[in-house]
Amino acid sequence: MKRFFFFLTVVFCISSVCGQSAADKVLGTYQVTAPGTNEVSKVKIYKTTSGKYWGKVIWLKEPNFKNGTPKTDIKNPDPKLRNTPGDQIVLMKNFSYDSKKNEWNGGTIYNPVSGKTYKCYMKFESTTKLKVRGYIGVPALGESMYWYKID
Repeated sequence: MKRFFFFLTVVFCISSVCGQSAADKVLGTYQVTAPGTNEVSKVKIYKTTSGKYWGKVIWLKEPNFKNGTPKTDIKNPDPKLRNTPGDQIVLMKNFSYDSKKNEWNGGTIYNPVSGKTYKCYMKFESTTKLKVRGYIGVPALGESMYWYKID
């Protein structure tokens, strides 16, 4: 009987670790090129203490506006956040891993160019190519971007 419980405990621990690594596969830094532009940035996806996945801009190829002033989050609907430097904008919030769909969903993505926030899901199409789809209402009413994992 002790062996049976030991075996169950080992199986449970192994499955927990495997599930955790599948969920944490999204962690890392991605190179992002905005659709229809040559705007290049790097976004870091990280895990919060609540277990949710968030993403933050950490680097901009062109950190200044055309007039030479540093890029900030000027379109943010929250006036307190409009002075946030472009390389510190939190783009993604509150994603959870869905093991049945093998995707991260339930979160939102913020577009600093428009100042709008959309529902979003993420799913790997290859080991380094992450499909990020922002949408209104249902995923069919949205737009996809492809982010490339660089670490």
